[in-house]
Amino acid sequence: MNETIELLKSHRSIRKFKGERLDQATLDELVRAGQAAATSSFLQACTVIQVEDPARREELAQCAGGQAYVADAAAFLVFCADMKRHRLCCDMHGAQMQSGFTEQFITATADCALFAQNVAVAAESMGLGIVFIGGLRNRIDRVAELLELPELVYPVFGLCLGYPDQNPEVKPRLPLEVILKKDRYDDSQDCERIRDYDEQVRQYYRSRTGGNKDMSWSEQISGMLIKEARPHMLAFLQQQGFLKR
Repeated sequence: MNETIELLKSHRSIRKFKGERLDQATLDELVRAGQAAATSSFLQACTVIQVEDPARREELAQCAGGQAYVADAAAFLVFCADMKRHRLCCDMHGAQMQSGFTEQFITATADCALFAQNVAVAAESMGLGIVFIGGLRNRIDRVAELLELPELVYPVFGLCLGYPDQNPEVKPRLPLEVILKKDRYDDSQDCERIRDYDEQVRQYYRSRTGGNKDMSWSEQISGMLIKEARPHMLAFLQQQGFLKR
């Protein structure tokens, strides 16, 4: 073990922040750390929008389902998968860009996630707390309007940053044996392992909520996946020039 691994394993989502501000030099350094992440074919297909305007932040919080910390955190960043600058590169060289491919959507989204995880780890190494905000995709069309996103750009998620004003427990993860397979995909023992894990998660929720939440992981997942999952996303992404072929 080393300090980096211990830091990674100690991650918690922070949803309550102190009033201390973050200076721009710190945020710039965090974004530079994000830029150092691996990037598919050197595409560098992530754009970060730092949202400072209070009114815009408040509306983004409402778009995300009323998550107040979007407005209250010291900083709020939106990570966008961005293939527009690649069209600019083609234009600079008189080339016709072939866009709309599913592979381009995957690589741009993966670039964005890798970039954001670097930012998150860098922030936590400085004593900051973070929480990712996938809820922006609840009203992704309005988020795109607020951020004035052009074609070939879409918001993947947001990130709240600030100094933590809470100290939650680390949420238990699935057993390694469920995640790490050797040579082939073998899930013959996964049900038994998940049942054991379910009890860990149930105890975690009981502790975290003072007994007000009593739910296992598999119960939570099964309840989530019997519902529609943002069915508006496909039409929006196609409108933005993604997933057309």
